[in-house]
Amino acid sequence: MARTTYQDLLDAGVHFGHLTRKWDPKMSQYIFMERNGIHIIDLNKTLSKVEEAAAAIKQIVKSGRKVLFVATKKQAKDIVAEHAKSVNMPYITERWLGGMLTNFATVRKSIKKMSNIDKLTKDGTYAILSKKERLMIQRERIKLETLLGGIADLNRLPAALFLIDVKKEHIAVSEALKLNIPTFAMVDTNSDPSNIDFPIPANDDATKSISLITGIIIKAIEEGLDERKREKEDETEKEAAAAKAKADAPESTSGARGAKRVAEEAEAGTPTAESTEE
Repeated sequence: MARTTYQDLLDAGVHFGHLTRKWDPKMSQYIFMERNGIHIIDLNKTLSKVEEAAAAIKQIVKSGRKVLFVATKKQAKDIVAEHAKSVNMPYITERWLGGMLTNFATVRKSIKKMSNIDKLTKDGTYAILSKKERLMIQRERIKLETLLGGIADLNRLPAALFLIDVKKEHIAVSEALKLNIPTFAMVDTNSDPSNIDFPIPANDDATKSISLITGIIIKAIEEGLDERKREKEDETEKEAAAAKAKADAPESTSGARGAKRVAEEAEAGTPTAESTEE
């Protein structure tokens, strides 16, 4: 079953590209036509590419790994943050810090600093500090939360990136390329799709378009998480059945050995307990 339809894409305005003078020639394969000075994206290509991207991202999540969502443009921030939270995936919606991936160890230290500040408030240390010190710590906590709150639970590099605007997020794309991290992205007619592993030709400026494409990816992630959960449950049941069978094995084995011994004695003419009584 298709994850979306041609009509859904049309209604969301996914087909509207940028002005023809702003286009990137590398997007020519995804452009259907030009109308009133605006490029129109080929929605048949979009349908095909979004299906391909959703299937690939589903397998990544099914293996138990994380997908990092990146969307720092104004119209995409809230949509992406809300969707990412719904499936417990990390996200960046404020500003991409240089070295977020290539210098991940340092980023983890900043995240740890944020958790240490939280500990201060819980153990009572925060209360005994001066007003000035509390204010400074509070400001630092807010700053860290704004920049890194979405990746607070990310303990290792993500398995993939999903980006909304590859032109705006070029630093993230560059870092992912260096580390061989697969990239999934909405690419508009002014973008270069050559460095993206799974490009989805689509309007990356309209909120309806962003919401529709991101929603499709989120559904694929949900499917992957559900399948992983079912596989774990099946594995647990198999392990329990195997353990039960192993526990029952000694009794059946001893019974079989006893029957075998009686048969061997009868064949050799050795009197059994019953023949001795007679």
